[in-house]
This record gives sequence, C-alpha cells and structure tokens, in this order.
Amino acid sequence: MADPTIFAANWKMHMQPGEARTFLEQFLTLDQPRPGRTVAFFPPSVSIEAVADELREHQQFLVGAQDIYWEPKGAFTGATSVALARGAGAGAALIGHSERRHVFGETDEETARKVRAVLDGGLMAMLCVGETLEEREAGRTSAVVTRQLTAALTGVERGADLVVAYEPVWAIGTGRNATPADAAAVHRTIREVLADLGLPPGTRILYGGSVKPGNVAGLLAEEGVDGVLVGGASLDPESWAAICAAG
Repeated sequence: MADPTIFAANWKMHMQPGEARTFLEQFLTLDQPRPGRTVAFFPPSVSIEAVADELREHQQFLVGAQDIYWEPKGAFTGATSVALARGAGAGAALIGHSERRHVFGETDEETARKVRAVLDGGLMAMLCVGETLEEREAGRTSAVVTRQLTAALTGVERGADLVVAYEPVWAIGTGRNATPADAAAVHRTIREVLADLGLPPGTRILYGGSVKPGNVAGLLAEEGVDGVLVGGASLDPESWAAICAAG
C-alpha cells in the first residue's frame, strides 16, 4: 500500500488555543476523511495541546511543533524541547523552515542538530529546504537544496521517520508559486541527494509555497510530489478542507 499523501498546515504565529479549537470544530464538519491521506497541523507551541485534544478521537491526523531546540532541558528561555512537545501531544516537528533560517538566522549546523534531536526523541522530522529568489535567478537552486539536505541529513539512518518539504522562499506568502513542473524538477533533485545520502527512495517530499485550493490538484498530479505544506490557506477552515479534499 502506498504511503499516504500528506497535507500539512503550518499556522505560524496564529491561532491561540481557543481559536484553534473553534477552527477544528468547523474543519471537522467540512472534512471528508478517506484512505491514503494524513492531515498534519503545526500550531504555535501554546496551542499544541489544544489541537491534540480536539483531534484525539479522530484518525488520519497528526499534530506537530513548528520548531524544536536540541537540548533536552535546561535554562533556554523560550525554547521547546522534544520532550515538551511530545508531552503536549506532538508527534512531529518542522525543522529548518525558511522563516527560521532567514528571519531568525538559523544555520545549517543548527538545523542538523535539531533534526537529530527530533529523530532521537521519537518524533517525525519534517525538514524544510528551499532557495531564495536571488539564488533561483542565479541558477543555484540545486546547489542550495543539496547543501541544506547534506548538512541536515548526513549520518541519518535509513529507517528514520523523515519527510522533506521543498519550499521555495520566493513563493512563501507572495502569491507566487512554482509551476507543478518546476516543483517536480526540484523534487527529483531532492530524491537524487537523498539516494546519495543512503536514504530510501520512498522518502516523502512535500511542496510548500502559496498553495491554494485552485492549484493544489495540479501540484499533487506531478510525479514525486507526495503532499503539500500550507501556510496562509490553512488558516481558514473552508479553504483548508478544500485543499485536503484534493489529490
């Protein structure tokens, strides 16, 4: 049986606990569960437990943290460890999102430490990679994605619970998105790098960047696109339900 298509909602710095509960009440009335699909929610850390509680009795759903710090505990004000996230109900974590890299200055080395902490702690790691507009226009997309993957995944075991999300930075929240063919081409590059690193060819690769109800089907129709990572369009229950009905 094929691995499920993943529809992942990154709520970023939106949705306090009460808002998250209201959203899910509305979404669950609209959603049509079906085989071959996993819907993942990545709320802000203060809302992880609320989302996990609302989804506890429902199948096909996964809750994750938007970021993880690699230390297990200690004097790290504002940070969230694997154990804290797991205790709140998270089963996964986003790592290396472009906003962590480009807004908060996260380095490739830090991303690698986070990936290892997440995998060692028993959570799914959803590693984000992607190029800026400047890098794309300079013809460096493959080089950037290869560098990010190699830095984060060298030494990761073949059986690791890993998903990769390709998110071109120039397409996030801009209304622009890579064409389905563009996305598929980069996904092929990612698979080549994963193979070079000894990771399985079936590793799931998502596309993220201005995904909407109107373009999601075209993206998912491309070979090698195993799901989507969605920001703004996942903040409305009707929009998100429409996206999750695609594919």
